[in-house]
Amino acid sequence: MRKHAISLLLGLCAVCALPAAAQQNLFVAQDIESPVVHEDGTVTFNFLAPDAQKVQISGDFVSKTEEVQHVNGMVGAGLLSMTKGEDGIWTYTTSPLPSELYSYEFIVDGVPTIDPNNVYVYRDFATITNVFLVGNGQADLYKVNDVPHGTMHYCWYDSEVIGINRRLSIYTPAGYEQSGESYPVLYLLHGMGGDEGEWVSFGRTAQIMDNLIAQGLAEPAIVVMPNGHAGMEAAPGESSLGYYKPHYMDHGTMDGDFETAFPEIIGYVEANYRVKADKAHRAIAGLSMGGFHSAVISMNNPDLFDYVGIFSSSLLLKDYAGSDSTLPAYSNVEEKLAEQFADAPKLYWLGIGSDDFLYEINKRYRGMLDEKGYAYEYLETPGAHVWTCWRTYLSIFAQKIFK
Repeated sequence: MRKHAISLLLGLCAVCALPAAAQQNLFVAQDIESPVVHEDGTVTFNFLAPDAQKVQISGDFVSKTEEVQHVNGMVGAGLLSMTKGEDGIWTYTTSPLPSELYSYEFIVDGVPTIDPNNVYVYRDFATITNVFLVGNGQADLYKVNDVPHGTMHYCWYDSEVIGINRRLSIYTPAGYEQSGESYPVLYLLHGMGGDEGEWVSFGRTAQIMDNLIAQGLAEPAIVVMPNGHAGMEAAPGESSLGYYKPHYMDHGTMDGDFETAFPEIIGYVEANYRVKADKAHRAIAGLSMGGFHSAVISMNNPDLFDYVGIFSSSLLLKDYAGSDSTLPAYSNVEEKLAEQFADAPKLYWLGIGSDDFLYEINKRYRGMLDEKGYAYEYLETPGAHVWTCWRTYLSIFAQKIFK
């Protein structure tokens, strides 16, 4: 009897150990540190792959002198070759990097992979990349600092125009719940490869607003971040479609529906949040496709926004592209702009990187604004079509609105 009891106990211990071992495996990474951000701003990457023939890094921090070739999925990023040590660890140390939040991934024998030693991973619609931060400068705005923090809300509204329920990400500033005050609203739109979560993760919107407000550099404001793909309920994995494989351009992108239905979003926000519901207290801005959306929405609704921000956008509006499109949102552009600037916004702001592939198209749009005598502010920065530009633009634009 005693022998049987001991056998049973050992068996139970073995069974219990199986899930424990499996659970522990979830947390087993290579026993090295990567990346290592040094005090001088240099960064060292380490990757254990003793059998690999070639390991490279793709990142938005690669300079032109180091750039080998462009990589699909990370516009403006190049490839850096790592060096293999006798211990099978591949390493690379950068030159000193400016303060920023950077993205990267490894390319192992031609196959992209994330860094197994870095748990900080962001998803950009259908791709994932690791991130790291170099502080003591601009990127301090992107940190969670010891300041009062706002609140992120994830809520759903019913779009009668599109015919589905859709999700919004909404930031409310610190003290919103207790103050009883009403606030201005910034509607912040993502790019073609994003969704309603992109400005929250890659864009660091909550951290930027928390830090700017705490420093007295920005007015406390609500920030509304919708999904710009009209046919999507929400970000991949956050809708009734479940864990499907996402694909670009499959969800009502750039067909005018999102722009046409946008007043529904404003209606939902103004019915459910304490906001100052007039033109002087509404702003709209976006990156790339979201900048295009911001331009189109604001010109189709000239009485809604006193602040318009257009970050690294094509601005290839249909009338100027020579298109015969009759879609209402994209038609009669010249007349709509004339009406918009007849009672001009307080701020019409454009920013783009000097190496952006949309630079010449953006330049052509600015030429049209100049020809018409429409007032705007313009900022040109170093950089390509990357988040290192767009976070900067948000941090500048946020300081200019509602003043």
